[in-house]
Amino acid sequence: MEPFIQLHSDLVSLVIKLRPAPEVLYWGKRIDTIAQHQWPEFESSQQRAVPQARLDHDVPLTLCPELGRGSFGSSGLEGHRQGRASMPRFDYVSHSQHTNQVEILCQDSLAQLSLSIQLELHPTGTLTKRIQLTNLAEQVYSLNKLALTLPVPFRASELESYHGRWSREFQAQRQSINHSAWLVENRRGRTSHEYFPGCLVGNKGFSEQQGEVWSFHLAWSGNHHFRAEAKSDGRRFVQAGEWLIPGEITLAKGQTYTTPELIASYSAQGINGIRVANHRYVREQVLPFSADKVRPVHLNTWEGIYFDHDPDYIRQMATQAAAMGVERFIIDDGWFKGRNNDKSSLGDWTLDKSKYPDGLNPVIDHVNALGMEFGLWVEPEMVNPDSDLFRAHPEWLLACEGYIQPTGRYQFVLNLQNRDCFNYVFNCLDSLLTEYNIGYLKWDMNRELAQPTHQGIGAVHGQTTALYRLIDQLVAAHPEVEIESCSSGGGRIDYEILKRTCRFWTSDCNDALERQTIQKHMGIFFPPEVMGAHIGPHHSHTTRRTHDINLRGLTALSGHMGVELDPVKESEDEKRAFAKYIALHKQYRELLHSGESFYLDSTDPSRLAYGVTKADCSLIMVCQLAMPDYALAEPLLLTGLEHDARYRIRLVDYLETSLQLMKASQSWWEEGQIDLTGEWLMACGLNLPILDPEACLLLEVERLE
Repeated sequence: MEPFIQLHSDLVSLVIKLRPAPEVLYWGKRIDTIAQHQWPEFESSQQRAVPQARLDHDVPLTLCPELGRGSFGSSGLEGHRQGRASMPRFDYVSHSQHTNQVEILCQDSLAQLSLSIQLELHPTGTLTKRIQLTNLAEQVYSLNKLALTLPVPFRASELESYHGRWSREFQAQRQSINHSAWLVENRRGRTSHEYFPGCLVGNKGFSEQQGEVWSFHLAWSGNHHFRAEAKSDGRRFVQAGEWLIPGEITLAKGQTYTTPELIASYSAQGINGIRVANHRYVREQVLPFSADKVRPVHLNTWEGIYFDHDPDYIRQMATQAAAMGVERFIIDDGWFKGRNNDKSSLGDWTLDKSKYPDGLNPVIDHVNALGMEFGLWVEPEMVNPDSDLFRAHPEWLLACEGYIQPTGRYQFVLNLQNRDCFNYVFNCLDSLLTEYNIGYLKWDMNRELAQPTHQGIGAVHGQTTALYRLIDQLVAAHPEVEIESCSSGGGRIDYEILKRTCRFWTSDCNDALERQTIQKHMGIFFPPEVMGAHIGPHHSHTTRRTHDINLRGLTALSGHMGVELDPVKESEDEKRAFAKYIALHKQYRELLHSGESFYLDSTDPSRLAYGVTKADCSLIMVCQLAMPDYALAEPLLLTGLEHDARYRIRLVDYLETSLQLMKASQSWWEEGQIDLTGEWLMACGLNLPILDPEACLLLEVERLE
């Protein structure tokens, strides 16, 4: 049997030594296939010295590092049987391989535990990993931790992670990883605004276009932990897994625990290579809708009317929304009985007849007659104390018996692991989708899990898997209905929930300036077509800032576009401006939602230059976030063009008031377009007009025949 495994894609290679336990020897840029007879030399080249004053033998950094083997960093597995079997050491047993999929079996016969390590290198160059732990003993095994570990090379010394809070998700921070560790633990019961379960690790100073980068994302919607560690001998690794409440997972004989999936990508072309790999992976392996299904432009009523529902007025909103080019009309919170504020009625999922005396169908019929799909907001996992459901079933709470459960957003969480509760929630949703022509559910989840237990035992894992079952069962019953994952905005954004949903509400913040940063970093892991991006009102409801429609419209252009407003109250000029950017989005939607996304490096941190390219056409956005460092704009150096080909650059959109910042000139933007060679655009670049702070311009780059 071969002593090693090798997996290759067009851009990436992975080489694993199997004995004594599986260990990654190489993961990075594609290398030539290793012949069997060459292996001794390759293996010899990777033999490590054994330092003084340490163990007298080499200790491999395996795919599940073990303290019992003398790996003194973070262990991959932690658990015990009433204190015993806490120091397992897994040895390779066997493996099976089918093209680029491999399963490696390891076992510790003394601890009576077995591991199944499953790896796949996808054609996109993305590596996925999952581990299954099985208890082989009669006595129950208490699992504290089972983490997914992947090594990175010595030169990967800088880490970028993503923190945040409500209305300010996906904020990046950089730090060196040269000694000790970086650690994040999310215990909020959902993916969280605070700690996105993903990070980048690369060589020092890696940028959008330069450097080697490895990315990691844990596909899981509950608690998680992430760690990047540099050992004292210089070896480094990234580790991620589900963060388990003590006692949450116990395995009887023959029972198995399976980790969430870790998705990892490698790029030799900076973060842009990671974007391409991750977007291709999501489009090919994750999205539940076909690539040719158009992502319709939304109007969501929340910031327009909040809880003030009047069917006649809502029909007026729909009429004017359709006139602006909206394709999907969503009624947000406030449609169900007694729901006049956020303090009551969650859980009572029947129509409020006092607001809708003729029922919901007249509104839906009106929306459909205008050529729009109808959508509805729900928050099925929650209940208000002031609700018929809570008064009838207080025992359905996800709570710790004997304690007073704290409310969050004036609501409690329902225990979906309770069969009767689960069936009630499913039947409510099933009835809504059966009775009404609803094509879309905006599924919200507005609070963390406090003291989450089921039958007295920690239960975030069970709640998360029950949620997946609920959505899966609902989609199976109503396969044409699409679901949006919203959690006070960006609180539940990950690949596993995306397998069941078609869109994320990226953030409750529609301030376009804040959205530029949020969307940039979210876009490292997720393609634009799943990133809900709305044109908000002139005056932001979350930050109180005001922005021109230029910034608001172009910021929303590249995502899954929507608008968040009451069109009845808007001026005719504002509605025409909204219609303009909706039409512009539709003009470029196929390119935006199928092309390769990229960002361009800039010496001025106050400027973002980014775009999308496909075949012979590109769109490039330049956003001036704040006052620039210099009086002249940095020339725009394009990338990925053919040297000898000629390209037409056209100025598509620009804030006209910015012209007041410049004197008249003979620059190309006065004509609105210019033709240049690819070589010139990549080597010398293109001078740009001066932009106001908090303003954007949009360029189209098209290859000429």
